[in-house]
Amino acid sequence: MSRAAFDDELTPFLQGSTSPSWSVRAASGRSLAPFAEIPEVAEVLHRLLLDGRDTIVTHETAEALLERWDVLGLRMVLVALADADDDTGDQLDDAIHDVCCQSKEDGVRLAALCSALTSDADGDVSREARRILEPLR
Repeated sequence: MSRAAFDDELTPFLQGSTSPSWSVRAASGRSLAPFAEIPEVAEVLHRLLLDGRDTIVTHETAEALLERWDVLGLRMVLVALADADDDTGDQLDDAIHDVCCQSKEDGVRLAALCSALTSDADGDVSREARRILEPLR
């Protein structure tokens, strides 16, 4: 993505991520999730996953990352889960359930992603991946 395209497409969502409105922050998280590979976006997504003002922002951002169905999206949620307070952690766990545990096929896909993360260099990520994986076995 060129810098001009980045500015045109993502800047409004990056700016919205600091809005006083929970709905604008949640929409920013959803809109930025497809671009999680971009370091600047990843930083904002991490902050939204740990949003201290409204757990719906956490939930919506986590769902959008999990709907990617890739290691990066799940890893970002697990990193946040390791740092989260109890309420935020509950929202992150709920998002994992809401997106990744709706069918047997979802469970298989989630197990494959978690398996890939059980050997992650970040001990918190690998621990969370094992915790999620255990009941799926």
